[in-house]
Amino acid sequence: MALPEQVKIVEVGPRDGLQNETKVPTAAKIALVEALAAAGLSYLETGAFVSPKWVPQMADSADVFAGIQRQPGVIYAALAPNLQGFEAAMAAGADEVAIFAAASEAFSQKNINCSIAESFDRFAPVIAAARARNIRIRGYVSCVLGCPYQGEVQPQQVTEVAAQLAAMGCYEISLGDTIGVGTPLQAQRMLGAVAEQVPINQLALHFHNTYGQALANIAACLPMGVSTIDSAVAGLGGCPYAKGASGNVATEDVLYLLQGMGIHTGVNLTAVVSAGAAICDYLEHGPRSNVALAELAKRKQ
Repeated sequence: MALPEQVKIVEVGPRDGLQNETKVPTAAKIALVEALAAAGLSYLETGAFVSPKWVPQMADSADVFAGIQRQPGVIYAALAPNLQGFEAAMAAGADEVAIFAAASEAFSQKNINCSIAESFDRFAPVIAAARARNIRIRGYVSCVLGCPYQGEVQPQQVTEVAAQLAAMGCYEISLGDTIGVGTPLQAQRMLGAVAEQVPINQLALHFHNTYGQALANIAACLPMGVSTIDSAVAGLGGCPYAKGASGNVATEDVLYLLQGMGIHTGVNLTAVVSAGAAICDYLEHGPRSNVALAELAKRKQ
């Protein structure tokens, strides 16, 4: 097994990162998206069209989409888990949309108040509407390496959900360690099982760093052929189901890892560090990226 020559970074900071953070001004979100695009990131999860009652941090997503100066060749995507959200995303000008299911029945019930099977029923009209408009849909699978409610999650459970999303028309399936409990061999076994049903070039890794294992898990999976990685600038985010969870793996740390392995990304690490530092000025903490902290410390010398 050989390492991929190139990896696509899916930057989820503006959505998955900020939805778990304190309220950030709309202008700061717009500036973040623009800075990340300028840094060379070609896929930006820019907002979410979900109930503001449940996710108030994303209530201004339409304003963010309206305010950004778009760069050619950059995909500005949105989370849109139901038909109402999809229509709002289209009205805002989202290039792609994402839907999400869970590999854990308990998590599905707690998180979206329905069974896994019922969640697929909800997605059907979204996928039909997207096909009618020739809009691509990305699928997320939560809790692929563990669940806060049921504990262990078997690879077969993940495989079934991922295969169903692919069969429904998702062009890419992002495998999420939502609470960041997985370790490298576990990650390899899970990815290997899913890849038997869904081609590896349709799979992405979305690992959280709660227990500090995200980079190790990514490094373990790269030789298996996966070449898309989700990450969040400055390690933004958290997980409401894991107290003290540190959030998504940091884009800066992933970029440093990939550069050190000779893998091309087309992203300027220095510019990403600056973008992360700028958005953290609005938050109650600094960057959660070791690389960013080291680089920013050097700038102060």
